[in-house]
Amino acid sequence: MERRITGKTGLMGLIGSPVGHSGSPAMYNYSFEKLGLDYAYLAFDIKVDEVEKAVEAIKTFRMRGCNVTMPCKTEAAKYMDELSPAARIIGAVNTIVNEDGKLTGHITDGQGFVDSLRDHGVEIAGKKITVCGGGGAATAIQVQCALEGAREISIFNIKDGFFERTVETADKIKREKPDCVVNVFDIADLETMKREMADSDVFANATIVGMKPLDGETVVKDTAMYHPGLVVVDAVYNPKETRMLKEAKEAGCICIDGQGMLLWQGAAAFKLYTGREMPVQEVKKLFFS
Repeated sequence: MERRITGKTGLMGLIGSPVGHSGSPAMYNYSFEKLGLDYAYLAFDIKVDEVEKAVEAIKTFRMRGCNVTMPCKTEAAKYMDELSPAARIIGAVNTIVNEDGKLTGHITDGQGFVDSLRDHGVEIAGKKITVCGGGGAATAIQVQCALEGAREISIFNIKDGFFERTVETADKIKREKPDCVVNVFDIADLETMKREMADSDVFANATIVGMKPLDGETVVKDTAMYHPGLVVVDAVYNPKETRMLKEAKEAGCICIDGQGMLLWQGAAAFKLYTGREMPVQEVKKLFFS
């Protein structure tokens, strides 16, 4: 990469903490080189209380854009000049685009989910989706599915002190997309989950269940809830095949792992920065196989 960096090379990057494990620099720098784009992408370990200064640095260094990861997504949204519809509803950003000093915040996590489905020949428009989770990834999925024309969204989350936030998200979606039916349920209510899954087209886990150290667990407590043809998606990408996906596959479901969502959210950000399509198939083979 050193041979292609010049005095005119533009800077992009990632902020959040920790970022040392991130695969984003390799993915973006490969794509820049492949397409002949004069940018370099670096990761910066930024804590929440440093976000305001980091956002100012985007302007100071005239960076074309920047990705934002945890725990900085909500804080970064406060310093944007403009927010995309999804980012406005969610109140968080994972992609910042700099247009001559004007910063627009986007959230591409949900777009990554939808595009991963599309990559497998599944469209969300007109479909019913059941989603487990009420955190950042789950909220992004719920909002984007509504914006993409889902007819109904059933959300299951733990009924704890944060449950009300899930209800608030559902209300925001209803206001934004009144034609989309949105319901919120307690994730412990297995009978209701069984009923909602029975007529769902897509079922998604967007909790940490299935990720280490919970890699032996699943949000679906009864495999009888699966039915052939149901599209089952796990936002967990490590391990690639979670217990949930393994059991769903055995039940005749169409299974999609979390690596696709990770890949496609990066591709969506790449297009926002450059106006070009990321060479997804090459990136998939090199970094996601």
